[in-house]
Amino acid sequence: MAPEASEDICEDHVLNGRKLSKKIRSEIRAEVEKLVEKHRISPKLLTVIVGEDPGSQMYVRMKTKASNKAGILSEHYDLPASTTQDELLALVDKLNNDPKVHGILIQLPLPNHIDEKTIIGAMTPLKDVDGFSPSNIHRLFYGGELLSSATPHGIVTMLDAVGLSDLTGKHVVIINRSTIVGKPLIMLLLNRNATVTVCHSRTKDLASFTKQADVLVTAIGRRKSKDDPYFITADMIKEGAVVIDVATPNGDVDFENVKMKARCLTPVPGGVGPMTITMLLRNVVDAYVAQVSGSK
Repeated sequence: MAPEASEDICEDHVLNGRKLSKKIRSEIRAEVEKLVEKHRISPKLLTVIVGEDPGSQMYVRMKTKASNKAGILSEHYDLPASTTQDELLALVDKLNNDPKVHGILIQLPLPNHIDEKTIIGAMTPLKDVDGFSPSNIHRLFYGGELLSSATPHGIVTMLDAVGLSDLTGKHVVIINRSTIVGKPLIMLLLNRNATVTVCHSRTKDLASFTKQADVLVTAIGRRKSKDDPYFITADMIKEGAVVIDVATPNGDVDFENVKMKARCLTPVPGGVGPMTITMLLRNVVDAYVAQVSGSK
């Protein structure tokens, strides 16, 4: 991305995820229009919720709305919490074999009686737009990712937007080791030549690591309210670092004090959140292209 575009995305030290997301979604919509004209079939996302988790319902509504705006068809299955694992596997098999469905998203978490690994492993890798299937993890591990987890994908896209697509010589510190954020992000960053340090709840003297970071990604997410103490304060970061705060809804970072010391800092909300949904749309389009072109 050109320097002027980079500065436009990071203005007054704030890395504007909403602004970048809007730009990318506009590009995706234009791309979808050309693809539909060429292939005469629209990309389609199929979402599935098992149970009545309010957070899951909200996330799926947001994803559906964003899909429709991007020209991506969407359909939804709302299944009762009593749905058995075999019933869900049967639905996954049906969707795997439906040529009109290009992306499948099983909203996590699933009820305790359903094994998430089994369900994720049953999805056709080219339709797994969350990027969690063993095949997609394998691709990521060997540096040839096609569909990667949306939040980590959004994070590296934000780094690209501020001129950090090549992380050679840069030290990135991640405070998270989850399978949704931390672990896939490690591989995406290593594939961009970063030196990566991973911290977590049992790391001692956290500040000694964060002070070394050229890029700090934090996803602790344990502040219950905006009145709780911050996990990342200005004295814990290097001057000129890029700081990505993934923690919702209240953030990990002392925003007002850190932003003037950082080169760029993502706000909460308005930072990584919009980019996560945008990267899901990107995955749906990439999955569609791979399927209509016969890629493996």
